[in-house]
Amino acid sequence: MTNSNNSSSFLDNCLIDAEFSELPNYTRNKVRDTYKLPNGQRLLVTTDRQSAFDQVLAAVPFKGQVLTQIARYWFDHTKDICPNHVISYPDPNVVLAKDLKMLPIEVVVRAYLTGSTNTSIWPMYKSGERVIYGHQFPEGMRKNQKLAQPIITPTTKPADGGHDAPITEAEILDTQLVTTAQWQDMARKSLALFKRGQELAAERGMILVDTKYEFGLDENGTVTVADEIHTPDSSRFWLADTYQARFAAGEEPESLDKEFLRLWVASQCDPYNEPIPEIPQETLLEFSNKYIALYEQLTGTKFEKPDFSVPTRDRIRAALAKELPECFG
Repeated sequence: MTNSNNSSSFLDNCLIDAEFSELPNYTRNKVRDTYKLPNGQRLLVTTDRQSAFDQVLAAVPFKGQVLTQIARYWFDHTKDICPNHVISYPDPNVVLAKDLKMLPIEVVVRAYLTGSTNTSIWPMYKSGERVIYGHQFPEGMRKNQKLAQPIITPTTKPADGGHDAPITEAEILDTQLVTTAQWQDMARKSLALFKRGQELAAERGMILVDTKYEFGLDENGTVTVADEIHTPDSSRFWLADTYQARFAAGEEPESLDKEFLRLWVASQCDPYNEPIPEIPQETLLEFSNKYIALYEQLTGTKFEKPDFSVPTRDRIRAALAKELPECFG
């Protein structure tokens, strides 16, 4: 159990922003702060900001480091399936990456009938829809039931940062948001990445339930996976050994992902139409521990918490100055 002094220290040292005036072309996204560098590269700093329901909710201790290191594990274990954007890791929270031409579609792969957001398939099914993202669903299914096979449920990715919106494969091909060849490549790579993720997760006693992939084109026009892969922010993970019994009993699966916080928020308010209340510190720490537990179970390695004698932001700035001395002088 974490003692209260450490708990306070963890919360006080959350990385809320990573804006450094020495670096060019700063962009603040919901979770990552990024910089477009002049040499065809992009710097991504993963903060501890936590987003859900298309807004930032709070800061979660160690979250940025956990996400970066889980994504690193998966990028390393899937590079034979699909090239990724990584060049190097200057710091546990930082990725130096290729600056890809990002494609305007998120590819979401789902293996179970679940979810709680507007783009998830369970709320659509519960409301009576039976053709969802162009897929036909049978009557009589239950929440958290396994699908006959994984399906792709893509969403558009608005350039202005607006809400993701469902789209079907037919609509993608009709509108040519990406070319037919690009879409077929994205879909093939997504299903192959998901299969690898399922296999490795199963070896660790976990179920990869669903996930999203973002792709861009590299300097040669090759479809390349970017952002993050199989992290608890972009994926659902359930514990395999209790899934069947809990499903049979009509209980929610044991999860180690963002759904824990989504469900907490949804129990307090209608997150799309009402203000979201402040999340208690104990809830944020429990959430942090779930992310760390997922990292350790997936990778089989112990999570190394940083030394807070150096504030996280100062540590990252020093690492960036070493990696990019031409910017910091």
